[in-house]
Amino acid sequence: MLKKIVQVLSIALLMLSGYVLLLIFIPRTYHVPAASVRESTQYWDLPTGSRIGYTHLMAKGDKQPYPVIYLHGGPGGPIYDSNINILSALTEDGFDVYLYDQVGCGWSSRLDDISEYTAERHKEDLSAIITSIGAEKVILIGQSWGAVLATLFIADYPEKVEKAIYTGPGPIVPIHSWLESIKAPDTLGLKTPLFTNKQGRDKIYNIRATVVEKFANAFNWKLASDREMDQFMTVLNHEMSKSTVCDTSVTAPMESGSGYYSMVKTVQSFDDLPDTRLKLKDCNVPLLIMRGQCDGIKWGYIAEYYTYFKNRKVDIIPDAGHSISREQPALYISHIRDFLKT
Repeated sequence: MLKKIVQVLSIALLMLSGYVLLLIFIPRTYHVPAASVRESTQYWDLPTGSRIGYTHLMAKGDKQPYPVIYLHGGPGGPIYDSNINILSALTEDGFDVYLYDQVGCGWSSRLDDISEYTAERHKEDLSAIITSIGAEKVILIGQSWGAVLATLFIADYPEKVEKAIYTGPGPIVPIHSWLESIKAPDTLGLKTPLFTNKQGRDKIYNIRATVVEKFANAFNWKLASDREMDQFMTVLNHEMSKSTVCDTSVTAPMESGSGYYSMVKTVQSFDDLPDTRLKLKDCNVPLLIMRGQCDGIKWGYIAEYYTYFKNRKVDIIPDAGHSISREQPALYISHIRDFLKT
């Protein structure tokens, strides 16, 4: 009798193991919208080896001396149509505006060696882009991770940045997690978002995605194709977008273009960076920080920018979350235009 029980348990264990292996190693398909290249998309082939897809919105009327470059969030989040539409207003003020997909997402190239997805690579791509457009100086608009990237660039090349605008900025890197304990003044009237990124991850992540991430971080292996994991990232970003708004009914429709391996490896590279703070001391680049009233980014990370940027101001945008331009597009663009006029 005992022998039969052992045999049954052994068979059950083998079947369970086989099922788990199937879950891990069989590719998955995610239902995401079909992507088509915008008519406005052009390409830079950079000396860094990155092929970068971008859109150039041309200035109207009297041209301003310094172009605007928009740095999207993520890492691994592409340029969306809504970004192009809302920032086109700046062309009316005489600004050339460039919006580009960072390497590894959108219409930019994917890298065979995923260890090359680093914050340093993104910074050098940005430097090469500024050289390509022949700009003496630029104005940087950074959303979330885009603000982190802008800060990395300013730390090395402050003379190349006329002004910077950060919306929902992420932390200065390497991240000092103790800053999370700093509370915002009650007078700011900040609110906690109704939904969190963790809730989104818990809903979308599966055993295959978890193992793929572990192998990418530990061995720099693509256990799954770019196509599969970019689709997964698109679904994940859409679910987590609920955490970026005050009103979850305002979430945007799903758009393709996310870059999974760019996200995973860029985030991993943060800990390898020299401390950005050492280069930011007494930075004089004028900085506007826009923070949504319901943004989930801890206030301490925002407050740290006060320490290093001497010429800065912070605007709290009411009834907006991390994605200010989605919930309060008129306030978003008006604050940017006002800051650029000063």
